Amino acid sequence: MAINLQQFLAKQLSDGVIDQQLCDLLNAVADLSKEINDKVTHGALAGVLGFAGTDNVQGEHQKKLDVITNEIFVEGVEWTGALAGMASEEMDHCLPTPAAYKRGKYLIMFDPLDGSSNIDINAPIGTIFSITKAPEGKIADESFLTPGRKQIAAGYVMYSPQTILTLTVGNGVFMFTLNLGTGEYILTKENIRIPVQTQEFAINMSNMRHWEAPVQKYVQELLAGDTGPLGKNFNMRWVAAMVAEVHRVLCRGGIFMYPRDNRDPSKPGKLRLMYEANPMSFLIEQAGGKATNGYQNILDLQPEKLHQRVAVFLGSAEEVERVTSYHE
Repeated sequence: MAINLQQFLAKQLSDGVIDQQLCDLLNAVADLSKEINDKVTHGALAGVLGFAGTDNVQGEHQKKLDVITNEIFVEGVEWTGALAGMASEEMDHCLPTPAAYKRGKYLIMFDPLDGSSNIDINAPIGTIFSITKAPEGKIADESFLTPGRKQIAAGYVMYSPQTILTLTVGNGVFMFTLNLGTGEYILTKENIRIPVQTQEFAINMSNMRHWEAPVQKYVQELLAGDTGPLGKNFNMRWVAAMVAEVHRVLCRGGIFMYPRDNRDPSKPGKLRLMYEANPMSFLIEQAGGKATNGYQNILDLQPEKLHQRVAVFLGSAEEVERVTSYHE
């Protein structure tokens, strides 16, 4: 008998893995993702493609869907009674729960639309979220600056040929596929494990000339194949959306890399620690993989600011450990 997300969360609640507030919050995230999926699916028919004419806090041009999905996410969770505040890649500062709604015990951080460069070409995109406990007192940007190791739950929704919600509440990784006929997320994969070894890697090779020496060395070894020091051939993949890259790693293994480069030495990487690297690293570790910034586990990093960037190496343990060792 198929198990839907609500039934799964109810079982986690009865087993004491999650509490009622977290259950309500995760159900709300699932519900709002269906609205985002509807916007994504209709695309140009709904008038949501193209640029919004604004920039986000990182100085990136916002797509119309970036703005729309951010609004959908905020409005979809603020009323739950589970949140003390939220922070988004698309907002300059955090948003405490409005006074009109009950304050809850959790904080949520999210990227409402990961891979937005893929929107106009109908390639995979997604929503990423991370949930932590809220501190006592007034909620400010600093309230969110806790290491990823303290996450209570994390996940993503990938909008592609299938709409898939991937979730961890700290006891493994589970995937749910949206049944468009019933509007339910149905459990389709459980207790996912990433193979320790792999012969697949993902990196944006166009940036190779800008990478630091350890990354250049490692990728050259991957490209050398069975005649090189690693003694086996590797395939390369690149989708340009972290959700899709991580989903592939969870499904069949591999290593995904987005290293820092020398174009802007002030930036330690491209991806955002709080909205992308932390939640994805939590999922990867829960599935038996590894995730580092080249020097230490991403989940052990102490955040310094809300929109902090970080280098990312994640996936099958053997290769993540190898490329990390090259940085030492």
